[in-house]
Amino acid sequence: MNPGEKRSASDPDEQSPAGTASRESPVGEPVIRRNVAGEEAARFDPSDPESLAEAADVVRRFAENTAGGTDNVYMLRGAAACAALVRGEGSYKDAAKRAGGEATVSFIRKWARVHDLPRSVRQYVALGQIAPTAAKHIARVAGEARFLLAWAVLDHGLTVREVRATASRVNDGASVEEALGDTDVELGRVELSLPTDVYHRLRRRAALDETGPADVVADALAAYLDE
Repeated sequence: MNPGEKRSASDPDEQSPAGTASRESPVGEPVIRRNVAGEEAARFDPSDPESLAEAADVVRRFAENTAGGTDNVYMLRGAAACAALVRGEGSYKDAAKRAGGEATVSFIRKWARVHDLPRSVRQYVALGQIAPTAAKHIARVAGEARFLLAWAVLDHGLTVREVRATASRVNDGASVEEALGDTDVELGRVELSLPTDVYHRLRRRAALDETGPADVVADALAAYLDE
């Protein structure tokens, strides 16, 4: 999001991500802009029989790993097809029956949830900075926890195994901070590179305020993000 840009009420980042296959933006709408992803995701219309048939074919071949390459945008396309098929058929069971082949209820549920991740998370999947296999576990948790877990992957390089274990602990009632207790991750710790003049002014302000640079940055960002 550009500075000053306002989120619309239909922005997936402003919606509760607890549900499955419930994201309000069109199924298969490009996960991020073409100039970032290099290509657009396929667009599926659950109300169009031909589009739904295409989604079923994509899901079947996706489950068999024969639909194309293994790049992240391809996998998000498969996730979009899973979500479309669930919407069109009305249930995971009926979606799996329609797709056939190796497309199980569990498989379709996991990938439909990936499609329902907020756009700010899905764009990093498309960029290859979050592995689709990790995204499946991020999608298992709800609310702010899925954002925090995604950011921990980006900033600290969590493995898929660590993401899976953390998601399980969160679903057992732990906070993300508590769930990351077995790792060396300090949630909220970010390494920044600043222009020299900004770095100088930050250090000077921290000295005059008798505080640390992190406090100055936190206060400034909180004020900026609340505008």
